[in-house]
This record gives sequence, structure tokens and C-alpha cells, in this order.
Amino acid sequence: MAIAVLLPSPVSAKGISMIRDAEIENTIRDYAKPLLLAAGLEPSSIRIHIVNDNTLNAFVAGGQQIFINTGLIIRSKKASQIIGVLAHEIGHIAGGHLIKAANARKDVSAATLLGILLGGAAIVAGRPDAGSAAIQLGTNIGIKNYLSFSRTQESSADQAGLRFLDGTQQSSRGLLEFMEVLEDQELLSARNQDPYVRTHPLSRDRIDSIRHHLEKSRYADKVESVANRISHARIKAKLIGFTQSLTRTLRAYPEDSDTLDGNYARSIAYYRRPNLAKAIPLIDKLIAQLPNDPYFHELKGQIYFENGKIDLALPSYQKSVDLLPESALLKAQLAQAQIEKNSPGLLRKAVDNLLFSVDRDATRPFVWRQLGIAYGRLGKMGESSRALAEEAILIGRYRDAIGIAERAKKQLKRGSPNWLRAEDIINTARQNMKNQEKR
Repeated sequence: MAIAVLLPSPVSAKGISMIRDAEIENTIRDYAKPLLLAAGLEPSSIRIHIVNDNTLNAFVAGGQQIFINTGLIIRSKKASQIIGVLAHEIGHIAGGHLIKAANARKDVSAATLLGILLGGAAIVAGRPDAGSAAIQLGTNIGIKNYLSFSRTQESSADQAGLRFLDGTQQSSRGLLEFMEVLEDQELLSARNQDPYVRTHPLSRDRIDSIRHHLEKSRYADKVESVANRISHARIKAKLIGFTQSLTRTLRAYPEDSDTLDGNYARSIAYYRRPNLAKAIPLIDKLIAQLPNDPYFHELKGQIYFENGKIDLALPSYQKSVDLLPESALLKAQLAQAQIEKNSPGLLRKAVDNLLFSVDRDATRPFVWRQLGIAYGRLGKMGESSRALAEEAILIGRYRDAIGIAERAKKQLKRGSPNWLRAEDIINTARQNMKNQEKR
């Protein structure tokens, strides 16, 4: 489970759990990129997080980080609705609302907000205990307040989002449709409302303003691209297949619906059963349709890997990486299968893939652990200890991080990059422990 890029049954904490999936993240990033450019923001500086929660929500936190719930994606009818929400959230980032909110709410410490991110990382690493200790998003009033905005800021983000949509020649109708769903939510009791309503106060004026904009916009009736329609159908089907029961998946995508998204959802749902006799022919059919699609090959590799068929998983994972060589997630997944095979040649390749992955994203504890295992099996104990120390500090095991990093220093050449990094880990862990004692 912790191995999978998209966790079929993600472990949960008291409020938040994360899903890591190359296709879904890249799709949302593709939706956001033109809006970010229109906002004058550097797309590479924005991180997208997929929160495993069936409620309707999206928010920005921790600077330039966008969190979007699986529930919002699944309940969306079209890509333009997700894009409209992204435009609004990017409006908050561009308007500096997080900074203003932070200044206005002194009870929310940087450490508390960091807990969301580190807690999420711990959960993805397969350590729900550490994640639960680090974050209490569902019950922490300070965080709820931090993520909430005033009606003035909401209107400001709406107007900015509308400018970004017009600037990218996209209709803002999707944003209006999303707001109309929220309007119905306001009639519910606070307990039954989706979180988006509680943290993003709605008003009739806001909806009227968006409608008025649509009346004037030359892009009001612009239809979304075929590419966006297809990508939205795919990620929605993928999430339903991974997060819903087989019965509910088949209700959404009946056996007689011979469509790409239908076959995709059913192949996932059957593999989770597990029923490989039905799952493999469906994924093979998709690969025959689109032989150069990296995500179909990735899914086939995942199906085989999680059913103990390493020799069959490796070529599929390798093909996915060959087709999308810049994906840190896909390379980490391939590396895990290579480690499982446990041959010296593949272990060295696994190290290369994992080093690529941590170079692109050094915040994933699971990848550091895999790197520690690979180095250990190759007899490089100093490098192994350094990697395991990285894992420990990321998930908040500061005392363990110090001990492991001290061991790494004894095994590494004094003054080498890995030795210096081990020293940094020790100093950082000690400082974090001191900060914890003060709170």
C-alpha cells in the first residue's frame, strides 16, 4: 500500500491523508500552469497536493502550495469547474492573502502549519501514527481559522481568478457552476456543510458578480478543449476506481460502457478486488489503444507488483519511465520494484532512480527509506545511514535522526557532502527538539 504511487486504501490520520499519483498531479498542474503564468507566478514554485477526502474542498497554505480534495475532483462535472476553483485559489496566492491571514491570526504558529505538511508526508510514508501526531487538521481551530478568508478577500480572489481565466481565454462558467453548488450548501447546517463553504464564506454578491462578468466576457461560451475533457474524465475515473468499492465503480461505469475512462476505472477496481483475470485484459486493451501512454504502463506494473509478480512488473514500470523520464514519482516506483528483485545491477539502477527522485522532491520519507535500503544492500552503509536519517527527520523522529546521522558520520569520509549533510541533520534535529520543549 505505501509502495503505490496512488494509494488504493490510503492510510488516514485525524483529518488529512495524501494521495501521490503522477497522472493526477500532472493533470492538475497542467490546468494550473496557464493561470499561474497569467498571475505572474512561476509554475515550478507551486506545489500541488491531492488530499484523500471525499468532501468538497480546496485551499492554499504554507506559501505557494495548493491542496485539492479528491471529493472535489470526483464530484466535478467537467475540467472547467476544477480550473475555476484553481483560478480562485491562485487569486488568494497572488493577492498575498495567506500573509495577511497569518498576520491577523497570531495563534497559528509556523510549526503548526508545518505540521500539516510534515504530517502528510509521514502518512504517505506509511506512518499514520507520526502523521496523527503531527497534524490535527480536522479539529485544530487555529488551522481552520488560518485557512479561512474574509468575504472581502474572497471577492478579491474571485475577481483575480476571473482575470486569469479571461487572460488565458477560458470561460469562467465552471467557476460559476461550482459557486452554485456551494450556494446550495449554505442552506445546510454547519455540521453538514462541505469544508469549502466554512473556510471560504459565500455571498449572493459574489455569485452575482461572477454572473455579471460572464455576461460581458468574450470567452463566456468558450468550450473547454478536447484534451481537458479527456484528462478530466481519466483522473475522475482513476479516483473512483481507487477510492470507491467495486459495486459503486460499476454503477458509475457499467460493464457495457466500452469507453476509455470506463475501462480505466474498472481495471483499477478489479485489480483492487483482486481479480487480475478481469483487470489485466482491461489495462491491456487501454495500452493497445494508447501504447505510448506512461500511466497505463504504470498501472499494469502496479497491478503485477502488488500481486508479487516482480518479473512482470519491472518491464511495465520501466516502460512508464521511458515514456515519462522526468517523473520523480514514476522513477521511485520503478526503483522499488528494482530493489525487490535484489540483484546488484538493478540495485545500482534503483539508487540512480531514487537519487533523481529526491533531487526533484526531497520531502518524501518513503523515497529516502528506499534509498537507505538500496545503499545498504550494496554495502554502502554510510550513504544508507544518511538516507535513513533524512527519513527520520522528515517524519519527526528527531532523536532517531540524530543517532542515525551520528552513525553515518562515523561511516563516511569526514568533510564529504554526505558527512556534511549528516551534520546538518543533527543540528536541525536538535533545534527542532528544543523548539518542541518550548511549546
